Amino acid sequence: MPTRIAMLASGSGSNVENFVGYFDNHPSVEIALVVCDRPGAYVLDRAGRLGIPSELIPGPGWQEPAPIIQKLRARKIDFLVLAGFLRLVPPGILRKYPDRILNIHPALLPAFGGKGMYGMHVHRAVIASGARESGVSIHLVNERYDEGRILFQARVDIAPDDSPESLAEKVHVLEYAHYPRVVEQYIQGISSPAGTGP
Repeated sequence: MPTRIAMLASGSGSNVENFVGYFDNHPSVEIALVVCDRPGAYVLDRAGRLGIPSELIPGPGWQEPAPIIQKLRARKIDFLVLAGFLRLVPPGILRKYPDRILNIHPALLPAFGGKGMYGMHVHRAVIASGARESGVSIHLVNERYDEGRILFQARVDIAPDDSPESLAEKVHVLEYAHYPRVVEQYIQGISSPAGTGP
């Protein structure tokens, strides 16, 4: 049975679609579930169009992780991958999936990370700082925003005339190119019975 990934998302889900395409017909990894915390988020429509099961768990539902863990175990989920998921993962879920939750941040951590630093907020801060480069950081998730062990970084130069919007486009290219591949390599580097959950 393949290793099964649940993707957690709060927004449009473009990274979810990128992952589904990357792992389509993969011999050992499967995108098995999309979990969203925001009613009306486009990722739910996208998951339906892609034929991926989805679960909507609005904000209050994350205060008690046990029902969420039950849903993940029922789907035999092995890894969680955050794709624009803006909520802090509850400690109970972290304990059930130790070193099995991954995230991507649109800057070079440890700079420009932490609570409230996501999306265009990050790119505006990077441009305002006068930094000469930015990029992506793929990291494990722990109990604090953007502080888990960094697995991979890719960099891009910032041109003098770059805006937050143009920088975002450059960083998106890096996200789509590297995130699924790094997740694949990380999963394949961990020895565990596939499909059994934590």
